[in-house]
Amino acid sequence: MAADLSRLIAQEDWHIQAIIGHSAGAALALKLALDDRTEHVIGINAALLNFEGVAGWLFPIMAKALSINPLTARMVAATANAGSARRLLDGTGSVLDDEGRALYLRLMRDRHHVDATLAMMAQWSLDRLIADMSTCKARVDLIAAENDQTVSPEVSVDAVKRLPRGHLHRVPGLGHLAHEEDAERIAELIRDCLTQAA
Repeated sequence: MAADLSRLIAQEDWHIQAIIGHSAGAALALKLALDDRTEHVIGINAALLNFEGVAGWLFPIMAKALSINPLTARMVAATANAGSARRLLDGTGSVLDDEGRALYLRLMRDRHHVDATLAMMAQWSLDRLIADMSTCKARVDLIAAENDQTVSPEVSVDAVKRLPRGHLHRVPGLGHLAHEEDAERIAELIRDCLTQAA
């Protein structure tokens, strides 16, 4: 996925000053920075760690098996309901309003979205990215919400230590979907990061 984006940026001759990414999107942004496609990365609850232990080898195998079965996405989408959406969101540590919960249910009922998510998880490997972090020339601001139950804030704490131009911004009271819980607060922090980088 990062290679495809890198080729697109080169093809279009885009000169990108900053990329803002959430969770897996932050990992993609950091890979693009390592490819010299941007000067600045802002990661919100950045997923910059492989699954550990048994999950490290079992989860990718399961995701690959699920992603190649054409019925998986259709079945997940067909069985999604308000209860399953609530359980998914509860696991993030974020509290969304009714509209936000309804939008996530809509995504869960979209078999194309489910299929794309499974395909991404099946290919997920950060070994190279983690190994190359110390060579990153870009400024990297990592926003870590203290109540994130999906990606521990400690992932960002650890990543900043490896990044030569890394900066950590801890945010109390919000979960993995911090930018959806309190958009104004996160937008203000992003503006501050962009100003400091200018």
